[in-house]
Amino acid sequence: MHIEKRKSGKRIKYYLAHSYREGSKVHKFRKYLGQDLQKNKLNERRLIAEKLILEEIHKYNIIRDPLHFELSKEEIAQIKRLEKDIPLKIAHLSESDWNVFSEIFTYNTNAIEGSRLSQKEVNNLIEKDKWPDKSKEDIAEAYGVDEAIRFIRATKEHISIPLIKQIHKIVFKNSKPFAGELRKKGEEVVIMDSTNHVVHEGAPQIRISHLLKELVDWYQKNNSKYPALVLGAVIHNQFENIHPFKDGNGRVGRILLNNILLKNGLPPINIDFKNRAEYYNSLKMYEFNKDLKPTIDLYIKEYKNLKKELWLQKEETAAPKRK
Repeated sequence: MHIEKRKSGKRIKYYLAHSYREGSKVHKFRKYLGQDLQKNKLNERRLIAEKLILEEIHKYNIIRDPLHFELSKEEIAQIKRLEKDIPLKIAHLSESDWNVFSEIFTYNTNAIEGSRLSQKEVNNLIEKDKWPDKSKEDIAEAYGVDEAIRFIRATKEHISIPLIKQIHKIVFKNSKPFAGELRKKGEEVVIMDSTNHVVHEGAPQIRISHLLKELVDWYQKNNSKYPALVLGAVIHNQFENIHPFKDGNGRVGRILLNNILLKNGLPPINIDFKNRAEYYNSLKMYEFNKDLKPTIDLYIKEYKNLKKELWLQKEETAAPKRK
């Protein structure tokens, strides 16, 4: 939200304005604050206007509702065939495979969000508790992601608001003071690109709890209706649309995705840092077009990549060391 000034003769009129893009449509909210206002009076009226605008936003379908969609029987059958062809089976993953997965996932999911730790440094952290000379925040969040993977392997719960908050708390307990807490009043999320265009706007703070409850309800109603890939894709993508935390939504969303996949009999998945552009595009296609295909295609691609990674790790472990 920003203050707009307009000249009216010798006077200056003040407005609080806010724009929201939904697909090709832009919603414009504006509240008149008064004219020739002193700074303290302007701030006082701005706080009141912010509340009024948020109430108006609440009346719009700010987060487009992709939860009300139906897949045809043919689409469901096609996705089930894709699941059968996934080159990994959860029952075949050894404890060693899980350790390798956690290291791969921890590196990539944090790298997507800007961590400067290398894959080797992450491996040394998790395997040997060896700290690199890097950001303590990056180190803490590497430990946090690894712990969160162990957490979702152990829990029997599929999805709930307390579970979502617990995942956030585990990942960020040693790096962020708001770990485990949803966005508070006044904490709104607007993500802009390098040209200052809005590329994503999280749900208004006042709607977060309601939207998360809707998401949990949707899963409970549909977890026997749709294949695991669909369940995971919808939960993850819609969670990212809501953006319930001040920071850390990407990592929590990808861990939540894996929890849904595991609870529905599929192996975990890693979104490779190198594929982040494709990943962001899949989120965009879902948000604006309700199109799950780019997300499902990416998941299948990542399963194939993970199979290769695990195989290479086994080869390296089995290979005799040179003297």
